[in-house]
Amino acid sequence: MWTITGQTENNSYDCDGLSRRSFLRTGVIGALTLPLYLQMKATASPQTISPISNRSVVLFWLSGGPGHMETYDPKPDSPSGFRGPFGAIPTNVPGVHFGELMPAQARIMDKLAVVRTVNHGSGDHTKGNHWMLTGFEGPAFNAADNTVQRRPSMGSVVARLRQNQTQGLPPYIAVPNLRGGTDNLFHYSTYLGGGSNPFIVESDPNDPKYKVRNLTLPGGLSLSRLTDRRRILQMVDESRRHGEIQSDDMNIYQQKAFDMLTGRSVVDAFDISRELPTTRDRYGRHTFGQSALLARRLVEAGTPFVTVNCVPWDHHGTAPQMKTEEGANKLIPPLDRAVAALIEDLEARGLFDSTLVVVMGEFGRTPRMNKDAGRDHWGNTFSVTFASGAWNMGQVIGRSSPRGEYVMERPISPQDVAATVYHFLGIDSRSVSFEDKSGRPTYVIEKGNPIHELFA
Repeated sequence: MWTITGQTENNSYDCDGLSRRSFLRTGVIGALTLPLYLQMKATASPQTISPISNRSVVLFWLSGGPGHMETYDPKPDSPSGFRGPFGAIPTNVPGVHFGELMPAQARIMDKLAVVRTVNHGSGDHTKGNHWMLTGFEGPAFNAADNTVQRRPSMGSVVARLRQNQTQGLPPYIAVPNLRGGTDNLFHYSTYLGGGSNPFIVESDPNDPKYKVRNLTLPGGLSLSRLTDRRRILQMVDESRRHGEIQSDDMNIYQQKAFDMLTGRSVVDAFDISRELPTTRDRYGRHTFGQSALLARRLVEAGTPFVTVNCVPWDHHGTAPQMKTEEGANKLIPPLDRAVAALIEDLEARGLFDSTLVVVMGEFGRTPRMNKDAGRDHWGNTFSVTFASGAWNMGQVIGRSSPRGEYVMERPISPQDVAATVYHFLGIDSRSVSFEDKSGRPTYVIEKGNPIHELFA
């Protein structure tokens, strides 16, 4: 939603009461932010690949690190200090068990593939966040450059290589935000340029006041006035004369921005109120559920990459962080319901074959409970879950030790995970390269391989 601020007696106003500077700030209105985004997309160097055009990825990003023992890799036979406060339940695949708080996904395990042996060896949020979102190790938490992203995120790579099938809709969208977790920093494009950054909804679709920024007009500005290019371009020309727009070829990108702002299909994709109440109820009337439902709408509109990022999972037990039992009871049931509802909905709508759902955080939690009834950081083995009708589901890949401490069989690296996501989209990540900030060609993935059990 646009807001107009900073109107002082020194600002010049047009006939609708919008100051030139307010015009710039509102992103007309987006006209100076969206066009720059579109321009950067247009000037990106072409790649000699042809990604599969109708496939999409929905990433449930569990920032902070969920406990693998409470979710996809329970250890009910381990000592109480390891198995934690919860038991395990059988899934619909014989011999496979999930944590007891995940009954909805347990019922559809035949539509999931759980990798239990992802590892990078680090308990550092900052390193792990970067590792899992990009495939590459990030800076340490206590390093001077701990906020500097070294490689582009998976979503940004996809945005650089793919367009949304709905004109005006960004190819990489984050729902509802990218906050809410320790060092949740590395979802962005770095040297790929701003045009490959995520469009962040910044509004909870479960909130009655949910409204997507830049898709509604400020009070008093009608659609006809917005689309009157003569008036808008006069304001742009005035701003250019004041040195506030540097590009001389902005007009075409401004028109594309108007397409996004005024396109009915774009507005409809974000309009979750168009869903039946029964559908919304099935996903769950909470941020997890409604965000997953919005992700389905965006996939249906042809968005190649959607990140669902809701709340932090860093449950050490020491204030202000929650204890494992408290955090699990609060977060796992709504996540479980949202993931299961999304998968069943995708299948019912004929979208499951063309969509890959990924559920992961930056690491797992320590197998041994700490003195505060929480779990600390653990990067030696943890779970990542995939779901798609196009691949081999109903399987567990890898085996962790009896207490969930280490990899016993089939270690999987963050680069393997990223390569798998790219492979689903038809991107050969070890043959695609981009120039980094120093001009050196860098491959999207250097050593990782797609997890062959999923599709062989």
